[in-house]
Amino acid sequence: MKIARIGGAGEEVCAVVDAAGTYKLLPPEFNEALKRGPTPKTIDDIRRFDISGAPSAAASRLGSPVATPGKFVAIGLNYSDHAKESGMAIPSEPVVFMKATSCIVGPNDPIILPVGSQKTDWEVELGIVIGTSASYVSEAEALDYVAGYLLVNNVSEREYQNERGGTWDKGKGCDTFGPLGPWFVTADEVPDPQALDLWLDVNGEPAQRGNTATMIFSCAEIISYVSRFMTLLPGDIITTGTPPGVGMGKKPPMYLKAGDLLTLGISGLGEQRQEVLRHPLDQG
Repeated sequence: MKIARIGGAGEEVCAVVDAAGTYKLLPPEFNEALKRGPTPKTIDDIRRFDISGAPSAAASRLGSPVATPGKFVAIGLNYSDHAKESGMAIPSEPVVFMKATSCIVGPNDPIILPVGSQKTDWEVELGIVIGTSASYVSEAEALDYVAGYLLVNNVSEREYQNERGGTWDKGKGCDTFGPLGPWFVTADEVPDPQALDLWLDVNGEPAQRGNTATMIFSCAEIISYVSRFMTLLPGDIITTGTPPGVGMGKKPPMYLKAGDLLTLGISGLGEQRQEVLRHPLDQG
């Protein structure tokens, strides 16, 4: 099942995408339930709901398919080729950092360059949506805590991330740096999250190509590991790292500029499209 949120920013309502690709609106009680997190009960209730008679809606704008994630956790350097192109060692444990939830936008909303930014970069990633509270879960049981999966563009400002001191977080959480969606796909429709193709193009030119089979740490390993350090709650998102082909790794490096167009996707999880815009306060 594919669950989306459609409508203007702050006014989104939930819909199920049917087999024909039509957005079928859900009753208001499901909107409220999903705001509290996509728990197994809520997902089962939606699955039992007869969408055949539900009103259809045009998806003039798609919002983040998860309304109010409490945490947006990210994993760095989780593909060995990406670690190599970044000039960093392959990690012995998952590299965990946080993205501000205020960076989350819809899958086709524009990316706004921070004022004065020179090194804004792209990263196509698989995102995990947590459905059941998880604390100290085993790797063998970790995927049982997943509500679904979604496409993430983990946009990053490399100067802020690597050259400004402190942690990576300030290069990862700028406004619009977290496009999510177009939907989240429930876990039953993703039997193996380690067998998904990822791709990203910049202005129609291939940039990233990869498969989740080449992750250093699998989705199950990541969930189990992160749950040792923080309780994961329904609606929390973990984005799991990016394959090679980011702008920082190109020779010479290539970063986003106003007017660029990103298109990206993951097999079975849909596609995104983002225009890159200059910040309205940027007078440079």
